[in-house]
Amino acid sequence: MAPHSTDLDQSTNPHSTVPSYGFQPSATQKQLSDQKAAPALLHRSLAHQPETVVHASGIKLTLSSGRIIIDACGGAAVSCLGHGNSEVLDAAMQQMRDVSYVHTGAYTTSAAEDLASLILEHGRQYGLEKAFFCGSGSEAMDTALKLARQFFYETGEKQRVNLVAREQSWHGATIGSMSVGSNLPRKIPYEPLLLQNVSHVSPAFAYHYQYASESEEDFVKRLAIELEDEFQRLGPETVIAFIAEPIVGATTGCVPAPAGYFKAVHQICDKYGILLILDEVMCGMGRCGTLFAFEQEDVVPDIMTMGKGLGGGYAPIASVVVSKKVVDGLRVGTGMFNHGHTYQAHPLSCATALVVQKIIKRDGLVERCSIMGASLEKLLRKKLACENNKYIGNIRGRGLFWGIEFVADQATRMPFDPSLEFGLRVQKKAFEFGVAIYPGAATVDGATGDHVLIAPPYIVSNNELENIVEIVAKAYKAVENEIL
Repeated sequence: MAPHSTDLDQSTNPHSTVPSYGFQPSATQKQLSDQKAAPALLHRSLAHQPETVVHASGIKLTLSSGRIIIDACGGAAVSCLGHGNSEVLDAAMQQMRDVSYVHTGAYTTSAAEDLASLILEHGRQYGLEKAFFCGSGSEAMDTALKLARQFFYETGEKQRVNLVAREQSWHGATIGSMSVGSNLPRKIPYEPLLLQNVSHVSPAFAYHYQYASESEEDFVKRLAIELEDEFQRLGPETVIAFIAEPIVGATTGCVPAPAGYFKAVHQICDKYGILLILDEVMCGMGRCGTLFAFEQEDVVPDIMTMGKGLGGGYAPIASVVVSKKVVDGLRVGTGMFNHGHTYQAHPLSCATALVVQKIIKRDGLVERCSIMGASLEKLLRKKLACENNKYIGNIRGRGLFWGIEFVADQATRMPFDPSLEFGLRVQKKAFEFGVAIYPGAATVDGATGDHVLIAPPYIVSNNELENIVEIVAKAYKAVENEIL
């Protein structure tokens, strides 16, 4: 299959005639009418000014205007502990007093060592042996790709140069991570720079890609055949890795794979000695009700990335967790990983993430995320999946990670004309009513489709969940009435 092209027809672009590359002005942005007053900071939009947050506590944000907003999406599914946790703040201050920075080419810190040990305390049962820390999910994916390539370089399979990923996925904003991702609007201006050794297969997105005549098992078989055919097209001996999100996040709105999909994928990868890289930057670290999202898929990756819920937004940090198999490949070769960053395993970031993860473990928040997620699902289905809500297409997710997809026709699942910006309008209404949710467009195929994402902190209460869903339902209804 040819790489997922970004050459979109402007008439079907989910944005305006002036390309916005997928970053629509959100409900939290104000139109800039006076260019003289434009900020010095380069925001995502030059035409819109984000709201200024002056205080954050628990699941609430206080704006400079005095408005209180319920953070029902944790930014981008980042804030797992909520805001302003005093234990985390104290630990960060203490680390800055002790050691604020050292270069990992010569030094290490107990914060970094202890964080790796804590993660692998859970990961060793799955054969995961080492953890690498960097500053973002995009860096983590680039690190994973380099590590996978070096594994084969060290083990004498230098002909392995190709990467296979899935359409309608997102793996980061750097050139490497963007190349394996497939959020088409975000890739438009960078097409000439992207890696040419990457191809994409169909997404495991049953709502739109499973045929009406197919069972779930048949859908999985078809996807597995397509993946193996792609390996054969490239020459399986030339493929480094297959990359996928266990639950696709922002691009399609919390889409889990059909049952048995990852097991089938893993068997095909093993058949040809191809590595499996799972991207858990958004869906991992407890967000879906287990510490690692892959634990619900009966599969173990060779390399895994994680990020947002690792530090909970208190400091920028992401991680690459590596299997013994891959580490052993380096051991028998040069005995080193030919990669590094200035801020790799930064002491402040590691100390912050360490206390975040200790609190999550101590307070049983992963288990709580699973329990509260079941409550959230019931509320969403009760309030939104009802007959008089004619544009609710699909509600899906796990744990505290849920997406609501909107369609113009429930029977055919036909998406709205992108110019209506249905999902964005729901987000704007919800914000107007005091709740922040995460909007998405181009859900179906990179050009059409609308969804919103709900991913509150793990500390959310039942009353807060009820309030969130009530307001989201109200916002949806307001937009539905505008469209009718």
